[in-house]
Amino acid sequence: MKRLLLASTSLAFVAGAAAAEDIKLGILLGFTGPLESIAPDMAGGAELAMKEVTDSGKLLDGSTVTAVRADSGCIDAGLATTSAERLITSDGVKGIIGGDCSGVTGAALTNVAVPNGMVMISPSATSPGLSTTEDNGLFFRTAPSDARQGQVMTEILQARGVTNVAVTYTNNDYGKGLADSFQAAFEAAGGTVTLNAAHEDGKADYASEVAALDAAGGDVLVVAGYIDQGGAGIVNAALDTGAFDTFMFPDGMVSQALEDNFAARTEGSFGQSPGTDSDGVAIYHEMGRAAGFNPTNSFSAEAYDAAALIMLAMQAAKSTDPQVYKEQVMNVANAPGEPILPGELGKALEILAGGGDIDYIGASAVELIGPGESAGNYREIEMQGGKMVTVGYR
Repeated sequence: MKRLLLASTSLAFVAGAAAAEDIKLGILLGFTGPLESIAPDMAGGAELAMKEVTDSGKLLDGSTVTAVRADSGCIDAGLATTSAERLITSDGVKGIIGGDCSGVTGAALTNVAVPNGMVMISPSATSPGLSTTEDNGLFFRTAPSDARQGQVMTEILQARGVTNVAVTYTNNDYGKGLADSFQAAFEAAGGTVTLNAAHEDGKADYASEVAALDAAGGDVLVVAGYIDQGGAGIVNAALDTGAFDTFMFPDGMVSQALEDNFAARTEGSFGQSPGTDSDGVAIYHEMGRAAGFNPTNSFSAEAYDAAALIMLAMQAAKSTDPQVYKEQVMNVANAPGEPILPGELGKALEILAGGGDIDYIGASAVELIGPGESAGNYREIEMQGGKMVTVGYR
């Protein structure tokens, strides 16, 4: 149900909508680091939503929206914290799309966003630990928790008749959270994990890690890593030594770089990343291509939706104050209300300005549950004929 606003906030709403302004929104992503190949397309999605809203002229009496990019480094908590501080104190942003990787997202949220009362909506931070972080109602995710991904991975393996696997994960919050969630789900379903071992990013040689995984055995190697870092190193070492030839690729591995670098060498391998076959994603793909970026890259659609939710919440609250509009994020994301797809942000702003309700579907079929995170839809991929092919949705 839509939550009613407290009457005590009504004066703040009026004040927030007094005049048009140039609203700055931060984009805190790993433009360097182990996911740098997907960050530009994520930023492209967020900036596409901002341009759509600005061009409509319908946000808060004609306010415009400007993006300010900042680098999280993906796995550099110090850099992410410094970048978030700059966005808030120097750039004066009114909301942050990000972070991207789970560890830096938690650091920026706890050390910067919460003390400064800033809304953050992450399109890609998936650690289950973020579901229980003390956030004062400021943190949301358009990507699902890896607790859900672990269940989906189990379903995919069961459907393929795979009963025993080895697991390697990048040694951080994302990797360990996903590996542990997967192992719990897989073993509960009767599967066997022969070895669940960490790997460090940034190494030149992963032969020893692969040798241990090979010795443990398994029909499939699950690589819960990063495609631009240790995950790629693990796959290369496994292929070079002949230890494994079939892999499962979770979301941190699924990108255009995976197809470019490994599709031809890992025929029959498979994996998953957040995705949907909704009407919204098809529209978004057309919009993204027209804007000149790759909208099919992982988490690009979720970034569009993260930016859209911030701006729609501002309109519903009649305020750009994060402490005020945070109360509206769940409301605009969920039913009841007029369904809103990509390209319809102007329509949504009109409805909200008139006091109506919307149900933002967006590019990733957004439905926020629990502590403000996506319920979770996944695209299943498989390497076929040297290409990364979508074979289903879950």
